[in-house]
Amino acid sequence: QVQVAESGGGLVQPGGSLRLSCAASGSIVAIHTMSWYRQAPGKQRELVAIITSGGTSNYLGSVKGRFTISRDNAKNTSILQMNSLKPEDTAVYYCNANIYTTGGLSTYWGQGTQVTVSS
Repeated sequence: QVQVAESGGGLVQPGGSLRLSCAASGSIVAIHTMSWYRQAPGKQRELVAIITSGGTSNYLGSVKGRFTISRDNAKNTSILQMNSLKPEDTAVYYCNANIYTTGGLSTYWGQGTQVTVSS
């Protein structure tokens, strides 16, 4: 079995920073992509940032230059560093990982972590 878990959310003032962590564990052969999504109340879940096993990353336009995604392939972890946060970044943030097990490639989600940007 595979588990994916996020940590690091919380309340921060506009202009502040937060660091989200994601860890995958279990019967992992390899991880293809790791990504972060978010879902604000009343809105659809959207892709915020994605990183491949080779380190290529891509971002939602509204977070470019403010958020940075990274990963540690040896530890099966991903970090989303969020700087210059805005109230519109408020959402539940989810880690997603496309993971190879002996059964093939499947996608796994964490339980989500709340990020609130407010003064």
